[in-house]
Amino acid sequence: MDGFTDDPTLFDAGQRDGRTPLAHRMRPASLDEFVGQGEILAPGGSLRSAIESDNLSSMIFFGPPGSGKTSLAGTIAGSTRANFRQVSAVNSGVADLRKVFREAEDELKLHGRRTILFVDEIHRFSKAQQDALLPVVESGTVILIGATTENPYFEVIGPLISRSELYEFEPLGTAELETVLRRALADAERGLGGRGLELEPDSIESIARASAGDARAALTILEAAASLAGEGHRGTIPAEAVREAINRKPVFYQKGGDLHYDAISAFIKSMRGSDADAAVYWLAVMLSGGEDPRFIARRMIIFASEDVGNADPRALEVAVAVSRAVEFVGLPECRINLAQGVTYLSLAPKSNASYRAIEAAVKDVREQGTRRPPRALRDSHYRGADELGHGKGYKYPHDYPGARVKQDYFPEGMAPRVYYRPSGAGLEGELRRLLEELRGDAPTAADDED
Repeated sequence: MDGFTDDPTLFDAGQRDGRTPLAHRMRPASLDEFVGQGEILAPGGSLRSAIESDNLSSMIFFGPPGSGKTSLAGTIAGSTRANFRQVSAVNSGVADLRKVFREAEDELKLHGRRTILFVDEIHRFSKAQQDALLPVVESGTVILIGATTENPYFEVIGPLISRSELYEFEPLGTAELETVLRRALADAERGLGGRGLELEPDSIESIARASAGDARAALTILEAAASLAGEGHRGTIPAEAVREAINRKPVFYQKGGDLHYDAISAFIKSMRGSDADAAVYWLAVMLSGGEDPRFIARRMIIFASEDVGNADPRALEVAVAVSRAVEFVGLPECRINLAQGVTYLSLAPKSNASYRAIEAAVKDVREQGTRRPPRALRDSHYRGADELGHGKGYKYPHDYPGARVKQDYFPEGMAPRVYYRPSGAGLEGELRRLLEELRGDAPTAADDED
């Protein structure tokens, strides 16, 4: 490789000895060895062509851990004629970047050679650090390759995104992970081939499924299983060792990261879709990843009103009770309280009528401004209110049968509107019949828009 990296263990093949983790030793040395991301690395595609012709522009790789972002950067490092530098956003500052920029300018002036800068975990750079990249990226002095597990639209500044190609890396499929595992078992130079180890088909499939699309996790589990089998063991790795290695696998979840947002989104949508099993699964993902149970409980309270509403008013009571239980009990036991609430909310009848009502009313207020109530409804409990006509003509509902009386409750000059339109689900079926009797022919918010 023509250039060097500030972290030689990341790409340097010389570091791939028995003391280096198997996942690092098995990084692909060429595009032909690369497993996964077939869509963005298809032969003849723009990215593969750019790599093979060594004609790269700035780009950002984003996707889950173990999907190949750093491995592809390493492949580029090994094939490019450009000066290659690598920094980690975890332990690099603006001063480190400026040093690279000066070297890149000298390289371009003295040798006519551009510099590729790989920034691992670019989402960890502050705005000031990301701003420092803009001038050299825009001038072409540096070709940026950023890698992140986060959604770049949340974590990378807009000007950098606009100057870069975005490539989303997908989790590896089960078959792709099995290919990675078999290659590690067979490779005598970098993998475990020298030990003569094998895996039963069921064990390979179990590791692949437990790795959830993460090649690094799959290789880490395999290495742990081989270690549990014993240094002198040859032949098939016992299934017990595989199971124990799987149980040791960490859960990759960042409370402030992209998976946080994706998991809570899947959690809410599963409850909304009445899939209690999927909702409990996403609950387990979040709790296993260290999510604050109070955050989950707050979202359940919102869900109870937004998505269940008056179809089952008890849903809000359940959600609030769960929230109090979470505060009182704490982890790990409060996971049971959460699961009870999640299953109830998932199976409750659904209505977003209350949510739609407040959204429509807020829209009217924003577009038409705030109006004063009719005089009959204004406060009449102060001296002089009578002289202003406040409360005059007000009909006290309890003086009428059923506490129901028709009078103008909307602002003066504003025709009555219908914001709350109950669904036919659960209790709201009864509420809808009642409102139809009370409202008569009042126009809806949608009527005025038509």
